[in-house]
Amino acid sequence: MKSFETPSRWPLWLRRSRMERWACGLITLGILMLLQPFALLLYTWSFVTMLAGTVMFMVVSKFPE
Repeated sequence: MKSFETPSRWPLWLRRSRMERWACGLITLGILMLLQPFALLLYTWSFVTMLAGTVMFMVVSKFPE
C-alpha cells in the first residue's frame, strides 16, 4: 500500500531543497571570498557571508520538503 503525503501549502520557492541549495551556495561564496588574494573588502565580508549561509542552512533544514 502506498502512503500519500498531503500537499504542502508552502510556496515552491520556500521548499527545503531549493533553499538548501541557496544556503550551500552562500557558504561556498563565503569560502571563495576568504581564499581570494585580490580584494580586502571581499576578505572582510567573507566570515559574515559564511555565517549567514550557515544560519540559513540550519533554519531551512526545518522547512517541509
